[in-house]
Amino acid sequence: MKAFRLNRLFNATSRRCFDVAIDHGFFNEGGFLSGIENLDRSVRTLVAAAPDAIQLTIGQAELLQSIPGKNKPALVLRTDVANVYGKELPRALFSRMIANAVEQAVRLDATCVVVNLFRIPGQPEVTDQCIENILKIKPDSERYCMPLMIEPLVFRPNEQAGGYMVDGDPEKIIPLVRQAVELGADIIKADPTDDVSVYHRVVEIAGRIPVLVRGGGKAPDAEILDRTEKLMQQGASGIVYGRNIIQHQNPAGMTRALMSIVHEGATAAQAASHLSA
Repeated sequence: MKAFRLNRLFNATSRRCFDVAIDHGFFNEGGFLSGIENLDRSVRTLVAAAPDAIQLTIGQAELLQSIPGKNKPALVLRTDVANVYGKELPRALFSRMIANAVEQAVRLDATCVVVNLFRIPGQPEVTDQCIENILKIKPDSERYCMPLMIEPLVFRPNEQAGGYMVDGDPEKIIPLVRQAVELGADIIKADPTDDVSVYHRVVEIAGRIPVLVRGGGKAPDAEILDRTEKLMQQGASGIVYGRNIIQHQNPAGMTRALMSIVHEGATAAQAASHLSA
């Protein structure tokens, strides 16, 4: 039955997935709210653009699931909340999972649950909490046939790049991705490597588990389209982008542009035509 949910998540023709993450309000960072101040409107804009999935929290999933019709994007449910993204970190960091996460996902008709696996310099306790979260949710995900997406994220030291800044070193990303696979991931959501040409190593280390690439911080249009084209050529099974869509002046157009790369094999130059449509 897990395969049935995956069939709703991955495009029937390309077998790739484009998940738009708009779960940023979970993390209590004011800067994350840009572009999603009115989340109901954001959800409806994205539904009209028809990505494969939209990533939301328990408090906002209803905005997607209450929309009538059978052709709306699938729901990916964020199951953990953390305080690790600020430019100035608090005294104690945490990553906490919602109670009965998979049961809540089933009640919300989600196709997938997502949980973080952080590697933060000098903060092994947060990694420990993440592993505990995964060990707790994995048996329930199997019991209820709910696909589990694990998000292995390697952070740079906060004093170097505070606030949501990741480390694109493949020698750090690759072992964390493999750990996520060993912990039972059905889908991996991982950052791009600094050198995109080596991303096939991330795909290879994940083996049979599909790898979706995380978008990270806001980037210029040409950069994000070009990077996405190259990542697809490296064997990625899709993307999970947030701010590069929701903070774009034309979110629907950027969604269509990225979908053309992910599902149709368009070049970055070809995809860019959707931004003016």
